[in-house]
Amino acid sequence: MKKNHYIYMLLVFLLGGLTTNSCTNLEETTYDKIISNTFYQTKDDVYRSFLRSFEHGYWTIQGTQFVLQENTADQLMTPNRQGDWYDGGQYIRLHNHTWTTTDGFCNDAWKNLFIGISLANNSLEDIRALDVSKFNMSLAEQKSLVAELRTLRAWYYLRLFDLYRNIPIVETTKGATQAPLQATPQATFDFIEKELKEAVVDMAKKGDAGIVTSRWTQAGAMALLTRLYLNAKVYTGTDRFDDCAKVSQEIIDGKYGSYGIANRWDAPYDWNNDLCEETIFAFPGSFGRTHWQYDSGMYWWALPYNVNKYFEFTDFGTANPKYSLQPGHDVAGNIYNYTSNLGQPFVKFQNYPDDVRLKLYKNLGNSTREGMFLFGYLTYNDGKNRITSTKGYDLYIRDQVGWFDNLAPDKVPTDLASNMNHADQNSGVYFVKYPFYKTVDTHKIESDYAEVRLAEVYYALAECKFRKGDKTGAEKVLNTVRKRYFPAGSTSLYPENGSKLTEAEMLDEWGREFLGEGRRRTDLIRFGKFNTATWWDKTADTDNHTEIFPIGLEVLGVSPQLKQNPGYDL
Repeated sequence: MKKNHYIYMLLVFLLGGLTTNSCTNLEETTYDKIISNTFYQTKDDVYRSFLRSFEHGYWTIQGTQFVLQENTADQLMTPNRQGDWYDGGQYIRLHNHTWTTTDGFCNDAWKNLFIGISLANNSLEDIRALDVSKFNMSLAEQKSLVAELRTLRAWYYLRLFDLYRNIPIVETTKGATQAPLQATPQATFDFIEKELKEAVVDMAKKGDAGIVTSRWTQAGAMALLTRLYLNAKVYTGTDRFDDCAKVSQEIIDGKYGSYGIANRWDAPYDWNNDLCEETIFAFPGSFGRTHWQYDSGMYWWALPYNVNKYFEFTDFGTANPKYSLQPGHDVAGNIYNYTSNLGQPFVKFQNYPDDVRLKLYKNLGNSTREGMFLFGYLTYNDGKNRITSTKGYDLYIRDQVGWFDNLAPDKVPTDLASNMNHADQNSGVYFVKYPFYKTVDTHKIESDYAEVRLAEVYYALAECKFRKGDKTGAEKVLNTVRKRYFPAGSTSLYPENGSKLTEAEMLDEWGREFLGEGRRRTDLIRFGKFNTATWWDKTADTDNHTEIFPIGLEVLGVSPQLKQNPGYDL
């Protein structure tokens, strides 16, 4: 009988360290089963099982979510930089929405997320079955662990649902030999909604004993529910904006715990962001332990070569420019003017020139910094030296894409080509949300990864108000967050009379607030732009089947009961 792919992957992970040795003892030893009543000996064992899926979930953000959400959208890019990052054209295919069923990321996202679900299911079944009196645990504590795992599993499912739409719902691991058939989108929506609503009853609130931002709380579960409701029309054809607004307002009003918008722009990403009142749920990170957002899958490879010299951060070696912002200007310096009003992320920030985030990123010492972007010449050694590319030329980082090499900033190259297959290492402004402090600083890498911030809840509420025609209310809600980016009395704040906010501006504001936070594709789809609009080096899709990804051929080969998503070849 064919083993379920998810069970197989889980057992490979758990049992991969076991080897079989020749011996004369022919008594069978079972290696494909872990007996819960022998594994769980102490309360610490229970928590080790409980936390295993959390660790895997943190890893899936950089291994799964980031590239599929950002490289397919209009803000970030991974171009061919004079031979670097071509990688068989996979990032160009992501940019152009021409991916295939054989592309690794189509398989990997499915597998990685279902492994997380399998881990959560395994722990759920074991913890539910425990006699808590043997582990110095209360029944309430057991229920709370179960509720958190159900929320974590719902988080996995919500991401799978968003990426693939037609997915099986797997609620059990033990004894399973084959995955169930794919559920309808409505059935999956209902399942996620039910899980979150039921889980919240047994969950703790922020401030309860032992609860930190790296644990799912009532507010975290309800924030996931707002994500589900905000995108309901895309997922099922029926909008749930009223429900999204209701839950968002409840979170803001403190029904599920006391939170607030940070008054400093970088506080949600800084070294002590686990204490930030805006952080609802975050995966813990530190220099000596896990710090996935700082590794090569995400922000360390969203920086130019040799930036370590500019940062005075020498613990990782050099960076690698995998991700940067898509350009706002052509090679000659002219601003792009797309009828769709998409792309040009740095220009969108510059539309409000007194935004403090527009400053050049600079480490100020003692684990502090200013600015969020890297551009122009970056110097070190008291300004005596400039950082250079791997080709040897001084880097002058610009909001353009082309082959500039060592060309002075005020000169225009004769080669005016600008596309995903024609970039150098000067091409594209870089962003630094999570700081890389100096090696000598105490908190050089200590930021947690903020998966859910209260700002998201405010923006969801603002969009719901906007869609209901309350533009004045939407502007007021957005300004609650936006005011931290501007000096007092700034004209960059919305007038709060409904005269500024348009659909395009609402989408731009989502892009500014959540730049590089792994959600841009979803926002473009909700606004109906992902398939129909154009941006830099990207034409409109021929139809909307690329709104979801294909199930990879590797997955289909192991689970033949699955049906491929519409519009894709088997």
